[in-house]
Amino acid sequence: MERKKIIIISGFILILIILTVTYLYTSPGNNTGSRDGKIGVVVTVGPQEEFVKRVGGDLVNVTVMVPPGADPHTYEPLPNQMKQIQEAQIYFQVGSGVEFELSWMGKLTSMNPQLKLVNSSTGIQLIPNTAESEEGSDPHVWVSPRNAKVMVENIYQSLVRADPENKDYFTKNRDDYFKELDELDKNITQRLSGKNNTKIMVYHPAWAYFCKDYNLHQISIQQDGKEPTPQALASLVDTARRENIKVIFVSPEFSTSNAKVIANEIDGKVVVVDPLSNDYLKNMQKVVEAFAVT
Repeated sequence: MERKKIIIISGFILILIILTVTYLYTSPGNNTGSRDGKIGVVVTVGPQEEFVKRVGGDLVNVTVMVPPGADPHTYEPLPNQMKQIQEAQIYFQVGSGVEFELSWMGKLTSMNPQLKLVNSSTGIQLIPNTAESEEGSDPHVWVSPRNAKVMVENIYQSLVRADPENKDYFTKNRDDYFKELDELDKNITQRLSGKNNTKIMVYHPAWAYFCKDYNLHQISIQQDGKEPTPQALASLVDTARRENIKVIFVSPEFSTSNAKVIANEIDGKVVVVDPLSNDYLKNMQKVVEAFAVT
């Protein structure tokens, strides 16, 4: 009888231990967003993934909400991404008016009230949308390496607040990455300094911040987020001929059909440049090489 009582009590204690451990790992208010002790971080677009990983290193787990090839204007998160939101500690918003964030942020934060929201564009001077009928700002702040430095600094400050014991680690990582971003900025400036044509024709107007920093001007095929009319398409062909434009730049997440129509009319070509790559430094080098030869 005594032995049976001991078994019952031992079983009860074991159940309590299991419940306690389960609570500690699953309760939003009592985790770091990861079962391996790392800071659980969520970002909206690919370039932010590199920013966070380069600062956070081995101390962060990063989830990207809008995957490569997807359109931030229309993307809807998958169930496994929703689960990552529930387990995360910090959400680094782009914060510049990305449509995904405007549409989904309220719902995402309601799933994890303890989730800390950080606007990684704080301190960046936003550019109004190029289309007169569109309100708000151009959301593509990250395409400028100078803006990227501001975003990285905001990320760094938040990670230090979340894990002050590892400030020195975060600081070294940030400083090392800053050097690479400065070198990228210098290389872009030099590469584009002798460019003959300052006008580039793009399908989607994602490059305004880049153009502002490096004295370029983008001409967009897409207007107000829509395909051009036949009349607008003819006008774009005339513009390309007048400006001696021979390359039409497209992003992977958009159709290339209208870009190909213009390219055929001007005996030009279509070149893919990706504003959403999570391999930021290497990708931006490819972008500047593409822009430089036009």
